[in-house]
Amino acid sequence: MALALSVVFLGGLGLLTSPGVRAQTPAAGSTGTGTGSGAGSAACPTVLQHTVPRLQDEKPQSLCQYAGKVVLVVNTASYCGFTSQYEGLEALYAKYNARGLVVLGFPSNDFGQQEPGSNQQIADFCSNTYGVKFPMFAKTSVVGKGAHPLYAQLAQATGKTPKWNFHKYLIDRQGKVVDSFMSMTGPSSSGLVKAIETALGG
Repeated sequence: MALALSVVFLGGLGLLTSPGVRAQTPAAGSTGTGTGSGAGSAACPTVLQHTVPRLQDEKPQSLCQYAGKVVLVVNTASYCGFTSQYEGLEALYAKYNARGLVVLGFPSNDFGQQEPGSNQQIADFCSNTYGVKFPMFAKTSVVGKGAHPLYAQLAQATGKTPKWNFHKYLIDRQGKVVDSFMSMTGPSSSGLVKAIETALGG
């Protein structure tokens, strides 16, 4: 009888403690990074699944860190008639960053060899001349057979490739490439601003 009661008592303890044990078990797919639900690789849209070197120190950066944001991708150059657009791009970033916009700059020497400097020289130019604070990445080929896979995807999604420096692609929060804008479309143009505000949700 004593043995039977012991079994029942221990079984009861198991029932009392089991839920607590299960509650401490990480959910399937948890990354353990503390970034919250949906922060794993599955939440990163295909177009952002690239790792590229940061401009100032060439440290690899995953573009997945921008998942869930509205992304404006721009190929830039330091010695171009459109170089002054850096100022407008920085203004866009400053105005809308808190609402979820990020501008990503990709210096390229593809057009007219107007970006001949080293990554460090470009970084210094952007910072010292235009006070650029939005993320910039290492020199990148954006057209032709040597185009970076990101730019190949952007071109495929829109049917449009950059024809010159400061071409712009707009990606919404879900990772859909929703529009592209030619070089002559400045950062303050009504069409671009409206598209950004629509993508931001207001």
